[in-house]
Amino acid sequence: MSEENQQAQPQFGMKRVYLKDASLETPAAPAVFNQPWAPQVNLDVNSQANQLDEEHYEVNLTLTVTVVNQEQTAFLIEIQQAAIFMISGFEPAQLHHTLGAYCPNLLFPYAREAVDNLATKASFPALMLAQVNFDALYAAKMQEVMEAQKAEGEAAE
Repeated sequence: MSEENQQAQPQFGMKRVYLKDASLETPAAPAVFNQPWAPQVNLDVNSQANQLDEEHYEVNLTLTVTVVNQEQTAFLIEIQQAAIFMISGFEPAQLHHTLGAYCPNLLFPYAREAVDNLATKASFPALMLAQVNFDALYAAKMQEVMEAQKAEGEAAE
């Protein structure tokens, strides 16, 4: 195989995974520890990608977990789990999908573990978040963008 053919092949690799930021708040402590535990968990998910150089990208997955117990916020955890990915040879649409759905999917288990660790260190029961469908979130976001562009186009007429 020639050198040119090897360079044209799509390449993907996770170079480094790191916890970029983490915070924990327990506004109802210590009273929350004396109440029956029947939590309501709310999860907000966001991700963003930044190009570092020609073939390296940082993807940052942010999870914000709010746990309410007995109508009080028991704890609030925010995690920013990030990674550096080497990506080359992808078509623009494939690259956009990889950065918007595939990479966050790879980061989620690390972020979920960080959330669970913080919750247990704050002496709350273990919190194993359910898997997130990043493909569905990506598709919904792309649909919103298309609808917004269509509305802008109609408004300009």
